[in-house]
Amino acid sequence: MWIYSWQEIVWMTAAAIALDWMIGDPKWPTHPVIVIGRWIRFVEDKLHPRDAITKDGSGEESSGLLRLKGLLLTVSTVVLSFGSVLLLVHFADGVHRWFGYAVSTWLISTTVAIKGLKDAAYLVYNPLRSGHLADARKYTGYIVGRDTEVLHEEELTRAVVETVAENIVDAVIAPLCYALLGGAPLAMFYRASNTLDSMVGYRNDRYRHFGWASARWDDAMNWIPARLTGILLVLVALLSRGLSARRAAAAIRRFAHLHPSPNSGIPESAVAGALGIELGGLNVYGGAASERARLGWPLRPRTQQDIVYAVRMLYGVSFVVMGGLLCVILVLW
Repeated sequence: MWIYSWQEIVWMTAAAIALDWMIGDPKWPTHPVIVIGRWIRFVEDKLHPRDAITKDGSGEESSGLLRLKGLLLTVSTVVLSFGSVLLLVHFADGVHRWFGYAVSTWLISTTVAIKGLKDAAYLVYNPLRSGHLADARKYTGYIVGRDTEVLHEEELTRAVVETVAENIVDAVIAPLCYALLGGAPLAMFYRASNTLDSMVGYRNDRYRHFGWASARWDDAMNWIPARLTGILLVLVALLSRGLSARRAAAAIRRFAHLHPSPNSGIPESAVAGALGIELGGLNVYGGAASERARLGWPLRPRTQQDIVYAVRMLYGVSFVVMGGLLCVILVLW
């Protein structure tokens, strides 16, 4: 598997999860995802500047040309991310085998964001618990694209729970799947794909065509991990007091396909079903209202405590994955 055996990759992936549990994403050294984001913005500015004027003076380019440029951005980003990490790991391993292990483990941990996702959720939960709605709205605006200035507690809770649920795929299961398949280089390949989608994979006027390749590629990369996440969330609900595994599974079957994303509806439906709440509904983006598919059954009103439950499900999934990896390690031992 590129450099290391699959047994070594299992060890490093388990260590990466533990490292993320303990320290999350430190600001130093420079996080690889920040570097990837800077590259994406640099290439975007070159290929699709905001003040571009075409030869006919219209300032508009054909959809085909924009898609071609977007494809160039996608390919260059994922190839450079994969290649640079592969070279870095090769270099580290050449210095010393254990230095290579350490570098690979750290790189894999930067593609996972269990602690970071929990911290972002609690930045909203803590002000809500203290009754500081203004702060809760501000911090919710950091993690969602919708307008948050006038959201009340129930809608703020919905925004955070949806974000946590969706990112169990993007920030936990998908990067770990690719890490197990190909170590740090393939994990970073996935993280670059996901970062592209988060930066340019929108359906607005600017990115509808330019971000098309990035959005479709991210959908493809997440297809299997999203379905695996659904299974894991049902298992976590089965093992947890107060959660319903039966409703989680039923919600996936009933609601997941209603979501505009082929993948995000699965974890969101599972969490909604397990908690007995409804997710989705009316969102406002830049002043424009957008009705999203409603997922789950509103058996009770949403409360701020649902943020805590969602984070527990996030950690529950990571515990199940870690348990599986430790079982493999024990067998190997």
